[in-house]
Amino acid sequence: MAVTRHDIVLFGATSFLGQILTRYFMAQYGVGGEVDWALAGRSRPKLEVLKNELGDEAAGLDLIVVDANDEGALTEICQTTEVMVSTVGPYALYGEPLVKACTESGTDYCDVTGEVQWIQQMIARYEDRARASGARIVHCCGFDSIPSDLGVFFLQAQAKARLGSYCSQVKMRVRRMQGEFSGGTVASLMNVVKEASKNAGLRKLLANPYSLCPPGHPFTIRQRSVSSPQRDPDFQSWIAPFVMAGINTRIVHRSNSLSGAAYGSQFKYDEAMMVGAGLKGLVRAGSLSAVLGGFMTAAAIPPSRRALERFVVPKPGEGPSEKSQEQGSFDLRFYGETDEGQSLFIKVTGDRDPGYGSTAKMLGQAAMCLLKDTPKIDKAGGFWTPSTLLGQHLVDRLQAHAGLTFEQL
Repeated sequence: MAVTRHDIVLFGATSFLGQILTRYFMAQYGVGGEVDWALAGRSRPKLEVLKNELGDEAAGLDLIVVDANDEGALTEICQTTEVMVSTVGPYALYGEPLVKACTESGTDYCDVTGEVQWIQQMIARYEDRARASGARIVHCCGFDSIPSDLGVFFLQAQAKARLGSYCSQVKMRVRRMQGEFSGGTVASLMNVVKEASKNAGLRKLLANPYSLCPPGHPFTIRQRSVSSPQRDPDFQSWIAPFVMAGINTRIVHRSNSLSGAAYGSQFKYDEAMMVGAGLKGLVRAGSLSAVLGGFMTAAAIPPSRRALERFVVPKPGEGPSEKSQEQGSFDLRFYGETDEGQSLFIKVTGDRDPGYGSTAKMLGQAAMCLLKDTPKIDKAGGFWTPSTLLGQHLVDRLQAHAGLTFEQL
């Protein structure tokens, strides 16, 4: 297979998210401009359809046909690519060969996985290779977990500048989130629940808030997990469980660990959804908690899981319409408090549906940040988080090119 050198290759370009990302890249960078990028996937006919939909301006866009399990072909592509971007999920089923190829080739990589157990496996198997080759691997570059990870990063920078010290406790609350789940996201979630229902060790791993922190980390303090209706006085609202807290909190704690426990060894972080005050808020918190708990229970039992997959949840490849993506948005609020009792609030917002319209833009700018803003001489190979590798450069890019805002209230 003859492979041309590229700055960025979008792997899984014909997936639902991959198509959105492709259109975003085309609108932002065109073909033959500042970035030499290509599309990769296993079906040439689907790749050609996608390319044709982009119009005549995409005539020079390279297409690479490769299967997610073809390690030899993936390695060959990685050897001539600066940054690989993967939208091929569930990653626990299809993602490992590309990560392996990148770590062996020294190629930078980013994805949008939210699968804690798979991330932990990839770190355990390939971190040494990544450090030796210089490959920087950055998981969770979508709605899970860029807004959470960079939201804490932004809050802590504000706290250090304005209050003189980092916050030892931070809470994130989803004030508004408008969007739809897609089949790919649901498939990943169902696969995690399926694996955990059969594996006690995996259930223990998923319950550990520090499961993604490096061995020897200093964290032992008990973390709060919002699993039932509670009233949060700092936000003057009832709160309910947030389905993505399980991955977001782990990434935030890994960031703290990779930063040398900069926020302190006693740092606390939790996430939840705001549902309003008074009796109405309490009823909503109870309803959301019951629905989420019922769904997770049903997903863990084979017969009901099959029924959910057949009749209830969207199928892989399905997702929100373009109109729904444009009408979607999110508004996240963060509260931080120092050991001295000083506090501050910030908010992070996005202008598209969180799971797809906004996630595609976040992933695209993470790839550009890897390519343009983080020289390997400054950041060594290994498994990083968005905030520890990309930091303020990515905050700036997201605000300039991806419709996100970060601001202190």
